[in-house]
Amino acid sequence: MTNNLLLNVVNLRKYFPIRKGLLSRVTAHVQAVDDISFPIRQGETLGLVGESGCGKTTTGRTILRLLEPTAGRVEFDGKDVATAGAAELRRLRRDMQIVFQDPFSSLNPRMTIKGIVEEGLIIHRLGDRNERAEKVRETLRQVGLDPSYINRYPHEFSGGQRQRVSVARALALNPRFMVLDEPISALDVSIQSQIINLLVELREKFGLTYLFISHDLSVVEYISDRVAVMYLGEIAEMAKSEELYANPLHPYTQVLLSSIPTMDPLRRRKRIILQGDVPSPINPPSGCRFHPRCPWAKEVCRRQTPKLLAIDGHQFRCHAVEKEQMGEGDYELPKQRTLPDEALLKSTVGFEVPAGG
Repeated sequence: MTNNLLLNVVNLRKYFPIRKGLLSRVTAHVQAVDDISFPIRQGETLGLVGESGCGKTTTGRTILRLLEPTAGRVEFDGKDVATAGAAELRRLRRDMQIVFQDPFSSLNPRMTIKGIVEEGLIIHRLGDRNERAEKVRETLRQVGLDPSYINRYPHEFSGGQRQRVSVARALALNPRFMVLDEPISALDVSIQSQIINLLVELREKFGLTYLFISHDLSVVEYISDRVAVMYLGEIAEMAKSEELYANPLHPYTQVLLSSIPTMDPLRRRKRIILQGDVPSPINPPSGCRFHPRCPWAKEVCRRQTPKLLAIDGHQFRCHAVEKEQMGEGDYELPKQRTLPDEALLKSTVGFEVPAGG
C-alpha cells in the first residue's frame, strides 16, 4: 500500500424519489446515502460494514456511477467521476470494476464463460480475436479456473466457480480499483475462505485497491486495512482495522462487534442487544440517527446532529464519545472489552489473571 490517493469520496449523497398520484409527483425521498466522505489510497482495502439497508451497496454503485449521485464528488485519480462525460466515463471504467453479490444472477446464462469474460475487452476495443481469447484463458488461470472451461455456460459451474468467473470478468480489463459487493455472502461457508484468499492474492499480485462491502465483521477484519461503519446512510465510525476492532468508540460499532462469535476468551465481549428496528430512510430521526436504539442516548442526541470528529485518525459521530473525550461525559459508556471469568481462563487456556485485574 502506498500513500498515493486513488479514490476520494466527498459529501456523496444518493436520494431515491418516491412518486405518487396520476402525475407521479415526488412526495418524498429515500435518503439511501447521506453526505458521506472517505479517501482510499492505492493498494488499500477499505471495508464498509453495517446492517442490511444502511446504504452500503448504494454507496458502491454510486461511486462507479451505476447509479447517478444526487450530490457530492467522486474523484478517481484526480478526475471527477460524478461529472464525467460519456467518453471519459468509459475510459475511467476500465480502471474501476465491480464484483456483484450473487453470481447466480450477475452472469448471463445465455453466454459462455468466454463471452462473459471477453465482453469488457470488446466494449473497450482491446486486442483482436486471438488476443482476446488468450487474455480470457490467462485471466481464468489467474482466478484458479481451468482454461478448458472457456466454452461452458454458467449453469455448469458451482457457486464458488461462478464467483471466480465474476472476478475474472472484472480482472480482464486490468483495473486499478474494484468494488466487491458482498462477494461471498451467497456462497457456502466452505467456499467463502477460498474466494477471500483469492481476492487477497490478486490484490498483492496486481496492486489492486478494494472497497470491500460486507456484513461479515470477521471477514472484514481479515481483509481490510481500514473499516467504515455505516448506519442509516451515514458513516458512524471509521478507523484502521486493528484500532476499530480493539477500541470501538461509537455505540453502534460496539453493538456490532459484540455480536461476533469467538472461541478466544481474551477477545470475548459482553453481548449488547439492540431494541427496535432500523428507522425508515424516508424520514430519518432528528439529531443522531442512532438515538432511538441507543442505550446511552441523552436529550442532546435527540436534538442535535453529531459532527464527524477525529482523534488520531479515528473518526466517529457520537455526542457521548465526544463528551467523554473532553472529560465532560456522564454517559457511563460500557468498557470496550470485558475480561473473561478467571476460572474459565484457567480451565481453557491455562492463563493466569494478573493481580489487580
